[in-house]
Amino acid sequence: MAGAASRLRTARPGRERRPLPLPVRLLAMLCAFAFMVAFAVVLARLTLQPSPASEALTHTNMHPGRSLKAYLDQPELRDAVRQIGGNILLGIPFGVLVPVVAPRTRGILRVLLMTAVVMLLVEFAQGALVTGRAFDIDDVILNTTGALIGYLLLGRRLSRAVHARGPRGSRAGKKRASGRA
Repeated sequence: MAGAASRLRTARPGRERRPLPLPVRLLAMLCAFAFMVAFAVVLARLTLQPSPASEALTHTNMHPGRSLKAYLDQPELRDAVRQIGGNILLGIPFGVLVPVVAPRTRGILRVLLMTAVVMLLVEFAQGALVTGRAFDIDDVILNTTGALIGYLLLGRRLSRAVHARGPRGSRAGKKRASGRA
């Protein structure tokens, strides 16, 4: 019984978490950075490649839900799953990798904001510069949803393992001691 109580005390939130050893942390960050670069290349190839054959079919969508409705109204469910699922899957790596590569972006709101800004920029570039592509707000929403899923499933845990924080009291004490209260 005393052993169980002891384990509970050491497992409480707010207790100091030990970070991974420095070489492992550096390797994890290097791998995350390499995957982020690979993800950026794949994202650019998928979204910024001209599609002249689709030029007549493209249209700008500034109304959330309009494209989603069009996807779901398609006769083939497979096409809707491909469009919606593809956009969600495209955001997942962002939610996993961003908090590892840039620890200051850790947290649901920061990851969502960072993803939304990046995906908005991608969509603006698509609409303004790429033949056969258009800006679609629903793509931004789906990509950001994917990033949220990636963050909740894996990104948060990976980021905490690589960039562990000390207890809250020690951070506040460090800020006061350095004069940044």
